[in-house]
Amino acid sequence: MKRTISFLITSLLAICCDAQSIIVDNASKAAFALTRAVICVDPNDGQPVLQSASCLQQDIEMVTGIKLPISATIPAGPAIIIGSNERSALVRALAAAGDIHPISLKNQWEGYLIQSTANRLIIAGSDNRGTAYGVFEISRQLGVSPWYWWADVPVKKRTQLFVKQHITISDAPKVKYRGIFINDEAPALANWSKEKFGGFNHRFYEKVFELILRLKGNYLWPAMWGNAFYDDDSLNIRMAEKYGIVMGTSHHEPLMRAHDEWRRYGTGPWNYDSNAVKLKAFWRTGLQRATNEKIVTVGMRGDGDEPMSRETATALLERIVADQRKIISDVTGKPASETPQLWALYKEVQDYYDKGMNVPDDVTLLLCDDNWGNIRKLPKPGERSRKGGYGIYYHFDYVGAPRNYKWLNTNSITRVWEQMHLAWEFNARQIWIVNVGDIKPMEFPISFFLDYAWNPEKTGPGDLQQYTGQWAAAQFGTPYAKDIAAIIAAYTKFNARRKPELLDANTYRLNYDEWRTVVKDYNELLKKASAIDSLLPTAYKDAYFQLVLHPVKACANLNEMYYYTALNKEAIKNKQLMANTYADRVKACYLEDSLITVAYHQLNNRKWNHMMDQTHIGYTNWQQPPVQKMPAVKYLPADSAEERKVPGMHKLMRASIPGGVTGNVFYQEEEKGVSIAADHFTRAIHSNGITWTILPDHGRTGSAITPFPVTAKEQQPVGNAPHVEYDFYTYSKGEVTINTYCSPTLNFHSNKNGLQYAVSIDDEAPQIISINKEDAITYTSIWNKWVADNIIIQSSKHTLSTTGKHTLKYWMVNSGVVLQQLVLDFGDLKESYLGPPETIFNK
Repeated sequence: MKRTISFLITSLLAICCDAQSIIVDNASKAAFALTRAVICVDPNDGQPVLQSASCLQQDIEMVTGIKLPISATIPAGPAIIIGSNERSALVRALAAAGDIHPISLKNQWEGYLIQSTANRLIIAGSDNRGTAYGVFEISRQLGVSPWYWWADVPVKKRTQLFVKQHITISDAPKVKYRGIFINDEAPALANWSKEKFGGFNHRFYEKVFELILRLKGNYLWPAMWGNAFYDDDSLNIRMAEKYGIVMGTSHHEPLMRAHDEWRRYGTGPWNYDSNAVKLKAFWRTGLQRATNEKIVTVGMRGDGDEPMSRETATALLERIVADQRKIISDVTGKPASETPQLWALYKEVQDYYDKGMNVPDDVTLLLCDDNWGNIRKLPKPGERSRKGGYGIYYHFDYVGAPRNYKWLNTNSITRVWEQMHLAWEFNARQIWIVNVGDIKPMEFPISFFLDYAWNPEKTGPGDLQQYTGQWAAAQFGTPYAKDIAAIIAAYTKFNARRKPELLDANTYRLNYDEWRTVVKDYNELLKKASAIDSLLPTAYKDAYFQLVLHPVKACANLNEMYYYTALNKEAIKNKQLMANTYADRVKACYLEDSLITVAYHQLNNRKWNHMMDQTHIGYTNWQQPPVQKMPAVKYLPADSAEERKVPGMHKLMRASIPGGVTGNVFYQEEEKGVSIAADHFTRAIHSNGITWTILPDHGRTGSAITPFPVTAKEQQPVGNAPHVEYDFYTYSKGEVTINTYCSPTLNFHSNKNGLQYAVSIDDEAPQIISINKEDAITYTSIWNKWVADNIIIQSSKHTLSTTGKHTLKYWMVNSGVVLQQLVLDFGDLKESYLGPPETIFNK
């Protein structure tokens, strides 16, 4: 026992939940039967504790078919004892008897301790949610996925389960508030919830709250498109309390009032200058009814989440917040600083802050991305710490320019990791919340976001493929997990190149066979996904369709439709009769899109009917079309066709490489220049405590590189400073343009010159180039192209004095720049979206 106590204290809760298993299938002398246990919980403990105990009872029954009894007392035989350190008489009794030592839970936020003895499994938490997280860690080990209801993930049946004796597991979250925002919920989620629950009521939210708790989240911004959490159903707040979920309202809904409530009950304009009295009364009422645990949004935007008038002064916003904090103090009867609050620096509000807007120190500053997954602002190293700290509002879904993206998951976790790693390292750690749209089909990135928020120090860039494999195994078992993980990684990578809503016939080019290759890769992915589907047991097929097969099938078909549209256009231009075949293929793909949607809606006795109602074909501007519209095609009359000779193929010039050359070396090829994948460097020079790190599978075509740590100071590109080198051979000399492809990271420290890198060839002086100095986020700025293309391409001019061997050097100047690709253009490059194929000699 002394050894156990010592271990607990020295570990400081550092044992990861995945480090060891406590639930096993096989009987042994070192385990006791879980199915013979009684679940013990103090009825005076918190509601989330009681609810988690009930969920565990349900989970064990789903796995074994045995419903364990729940008791308020501890029997002599096998027992599962659940309780919070705060309120459980059972836990206090165990501690007094020396059976458990919850000292490590004292003053912890949401920590838990799982400890097994000869015939007891003890789950203690520092508070209500910590206890529940411990319970759901056991559920996870039982094989119950958090997505068992939301994605129909089956539970593997077992007749017996055993608890390994004398095991201790403890853990606690690193980010304090970890949550999701249900947003942009019409038409799909709105239609579905109305059909299945009668709307966004407590029955709907019970499913959401259980999911959040099982995913070890604790925070929700509820649906708000014409919906109002507190006003629509008086039992919504009670359900939040039952599951212990912290409630909030979105970035533009102050003092716990939904925006739609102003339409319902407000009078006069949404304007503080002219209507302050009524607005304050409106806000006061909202706060008075929100008696549950919450984070109160302060500040104000214009009506309907629009910017306030151009004339709005910083002083007015400061006055609004001061008045709101007085309301908070009046309603709660305690200083405003004792109620958690956030102020979202969303869009133009960040500009006000940058110009000196004063924010009370206890208010969490919720920093935001650009709605496209690129963080706009982060605290600078050495910046004064704030009592309220900093948080991040992130997006997996968005309605707005340059285009809505709501239909399918387009979020590669490699990019999510890279951006949220920046947030963690630059100390934005108080709140992480992500806009997840309709929840489905964002199951995988939601899991990752909340898992990463639990412990950002656990997962590095090299762990992401393993994470995806573990997630796939948790949903579908181990036999095909590796293959399924590869499919998930590939389809999210493909979809992130350009959102499906932005695709059209002109996205990719016929040059370099780019369009054909994109379609071929997607169809090969579909073939692999379909092959696994044919091998999976029937019980897994609905979940597999939702989580894997549907997005692959739908997007393979969508890309094929636009490819044939491009071929139809080209054939019409050349007066080729094949135009008609291509037109027919476009029509077939357009019909297939509807049939794929129908297949989704018919799953599990139409459980998910309406969940794919979102239109995604026929956009003409940023807003979604009311109905889908097939891409325009043309038919060519037979008598209008012309016979055209196919131009003869000529051999493309290519630079020669001497024999004996080894390693990654590149060559110039006619019409392709020199095309280099960033991670295929010939040499990497690590210095000044800075290391070049490969971000596997990050980017549009391959993997990427970036210097670590991301908090490193600016470097001068001279001598042995950190840089990577790429050897290449040319048959040309003279002027050459280097096109540098970088992830669309924003100028998150508002540096005068943005984030910079430097580039040089051979011994020339490096040119320092900014990737994002001009990152103003407006509907007409270059930012629109950056996020639509999911890349920033910057160019520099250089001169080669000779043919033959050269060395391109890419230098770090600022951290945070992520390099994906380098392309040297000698003046004969063809137009393409992804750049020419790589011209590498030794892979």
